Amino acid sequence: MSGSGGFARLRRAGLRAARTLVRRARRSHPLTLIMLLGVTVAISALSLFLPSLIPTAALTIPLLLGGLLLRFKPLVVLTFIALVLGSYVMSERAAGLPKIGFVVTLGVVGWIVLTGAKVRSRLGVQGSRGESMLFELREILTAQGDLPHLPAGWRAEAAIHPAGGQSFSGDFVVAATRGEDQLEVALVDVSGKGIDAGTRALLLSGAFGGLLGVVPVEEFLPAANHYARRQDWDDDFATVVHVAIDLRTGEFEVRTAGHPPAIQFDAWSGRWTTRDAEGPLLGLVETPEFAVNKGQLKLGDALFLYSDGMVETPRRDIGLGTDRLAGHAERLVAHGFEGAAEELVVEIGGPGDDSAIVVIHRQTHPSEVATGSCPGTTRNQPSTRRRTAMVRTRTN
Repeated sequence: MSGSGGFARLRRAGLRAARTLVRRARRSHPLTLIMLLGVTVAISALSLFLPSLIPTAALTIPLLLGGLLLRFKPLVVLTFIALVLGSYVMSERAAGLPKIGFVVTLGVVGWIVLTGAKVRSRLGVQGSRGESMLFELREILTAQGDLPHLPAGWRAEAAIHPAGGQSFSGDFVVAATRGEDQLEVALVDVSGKGIDAGTRALLLSGAFGGLLGVVPVEEFLPAANHYARRQDWDDDFATVVHVAIDLRTGEFEVRTAGHPPAIQFDAWSGRWTTRDAEGPLLGLVETPEFAVNKGQLKLGDALFLYSDGMVETPRRDIGLGTDRLAGHAERLVAHGFEGAAEELVVEIGGPGDDSAIVVIHRQTHPSEVATGSCPGTTRNQPSTRRRTAMVRTRTN
């Protein structure tokens, strides 16, 4: 037992020393270059005198490490010396062994490593720091979509599913509260998908998040449009659905900019209503006008904001897709729409397009749940299913 304990302590000490060495190497590029040059010379010497134990191909190891730890110019020096030493070692090999092929292979590896380092040097990062930055930016974009804590009686959920299982999405959500009485949510869909759309989404999410809850409700979309036009994008644009809800009365205002309309579930009638509000795409018109659609969320009602990836496919238009979304959401009424956002985005989100949805539910008062006076919102409601009815309303 004492022997195994001593080995474990030795292993931990070795790992700590290795981490310390890597941190120092990343901070001091001359020291890193000297160390990697020493490793290169050592591998070359061992490969020359002990060819059966140390293959010359081991020279690719310091090259790959240099690609992670060195900047471009020191990496050029390391690559050149590795090629010279590798060529010398191969020239001393016995006749008949492949020589030129190895030197060419080593040169190709060096070229690949240098190309990657040059791209990273343009960004001012080195090694895996570029990938770490992308991961951090993705986390920032996700964090900006976190919905704020709401007072008792309200629940809000959001879910985003990037196209093709990618890490970045062109759809994002920003939300803010004004005091304790008003909630604002904007669901934005940037043209394109994947990393290209994700970079624009990151740019817009920071700007739109700064506008939301600060500028007057009716000025949010005009201000967002002004910012989008300042980017001077050629063919890129964004669509938005923006809702402001009075958390005391449930009254809300919906405005859209080229986006699919919000849909509202009425718990008392069991009907689904589209909240159409016409408005142009963001970034295309200099002085657009955005109509408003007003309504109210009563106890048990819910409001759904969603992107076109949830309802539109090459074989199905938005109208049919909206009916399909309402039909799937109808099954979640009995559970008070708990977990509805994640379930819906997984079940009906289009695999070839980014999908996003926000569900805002005004929960039934506990006393009414006990008496069952509000149909369609409690877990102990009768199992009888209502037939989904879709009513389309225009701008008020």
